[in-house]
Amino acid sequence: MDAIRELGLSVAPATVVGERGLASAYPVSDLASAAVGAAGSAVAGLLVALGHAEPAARVRRELAEAWFRSPLDPVGWAPPPAWDALAGDYRARDGWVRLHTNAPHHRRAALRALGLDASAEREVVEAAVAALDADEVEQRVVEAGGAAAALRSAAAWAAHPQGRAVADEPLVARVAAPAGEPRPASASTWRPAAGRPLAGLRVLDLTRVLAGPTATQLLAGLGAEVLRVDPPDWDEPGVLPIVMSGKRAARLDARTPAGSARLVELLAGADVLVHGLRPGALEGLGLDLATRHRIRPGIVEVALDAYGFTGPWAGRRGFDSLVQMSSGIADTGMRAAGAAPDETDPDAHPAPLPVQALDFATGYLVAAAALAGLAERLREGGPDGSGAGSIRRLSLARTAVELERMRAASATADNASPAAVTQAPILDPIPDPTLVATAWGPARRLAPPLEIDGVEFDWPVEAGPLGRHPAEWAD
Repeated sequence: MDAIRELGLSVAPATVVGERGLASAYPVSDLASAAVGAAGSAVAGLLVALGHAEPAARVRRELAEAWFRSPLDPVGWAPPPAWDALAGDYRARDGWVRLHTNAPHHRRAALRALGLDASAEREVVEAAVAALDADEVEQRVVEAGGAAAALRSAAAWAAHPQGRAVADEPLVARVAAPAGEPRPASASTWRPAAGRPLAGLRVLDLTRVLAGPTATQLLAGLGAEVLRVDPPDWDEPGVLPIVMSGKRAARLDARTPAGSARLVELLAGADVLVHGLRPGALEGLGLDLATRHRIRPGIVEVALDAYGFTGPWAGRRGFDSLVQMSSGIADTGMRAAGAAPDETDPDAHPAPLPVQALDFATGYLVAAAALAGLAERLREGGPDGSGAGSIRRLSLARTAVELERMRAASATADNASPAAVTQAPILDPIPDPTLVATAWGPARRLAPPLEIDGVEFDWPVEAGPLGRHPAEWAD
């Protein structure tokens, strides 16, 4: 992965120490280390832009792997289930398809697409899916406003119009930002320091599970004030404990005049905007690209989505588990385990990665993109935010392309044997844990996977549920 080049960084790559622990048909450990390392190099690049000497950055591989599972180990409590009862893989008439039903409206859409009522149990859904081809289930659910993905091989995805489109996109795409008037120096609260380079920086977080929240959590750990904003009806309780450290979280309905006006005010006060909404969603709220950069000239904007920003699926709903099905990752895992998609063996199932690596890796790359944008703005203006704005785009599907290329180039032992396909290990004992408070109870937090000379990672705002803070900047 040549993320340093794509990010435009002129610093040394982070050093990776430690042995591989994740076993998979893909070099997941290498992807984790490379993505975390890219973020580390971006921090170093920002510090250089701030006038400091370039610090050394190191990735502890075993911690990078562990953070790709969870940075927190609950003490005396457990988070809610990560998956809805209907979510998962289903055997269709000609193969496999996955339904993503964690969000209530996605669940309703899937059942509606299959001609089932809201009370349908999993066995009923299995029977309905078994009567249809996988592509037909996927198409019906997507057209109904849901989220689904048929199992495809890597070769089929490479030949697919969306697979071809994503493969042609940069890993970190750069889009020209509209020109705008410089922002007054007095408008910025960013007060960078060598140990806390993002102190006082305001990050407006309009992301959902799981890549975007991973990115903004890292920015919060470097000192940024992160304000996550969600609509009134959204929740993701199964993953919040692992991505909400250091953040404030508010709700507002941007479809109302009052909510829209508040969102504009928050955007005007932000230094960085990270959003994971489908293409066109912000435009639907009256916040097209030109408007965003008129409201906040010089803002560093990073956008991410599931299937990429070009091609016929550019606006499709998607999540890590679905992209793994579409892109051939789950099929390759199945074949590495000695099975084939047309077998009737009940144990022959799609085999995803041992962790949601596309989400987490993309998240660290999103954080790196934001840091690179800040460094660029510093070089052109200053920490007061008067420099030019920038826009960078990343997607889970493009990260999947990178992982496929890493697999093709890899000869490491951790992905050479079908017998190596296992679940991610839980570190025991947890190295260098810190006992922290969360809204759900105490937890042991792993040491950060990234070490940068002179930089302190800290998350003073405890992790908690969505909507517990007012929709306003703290300072």
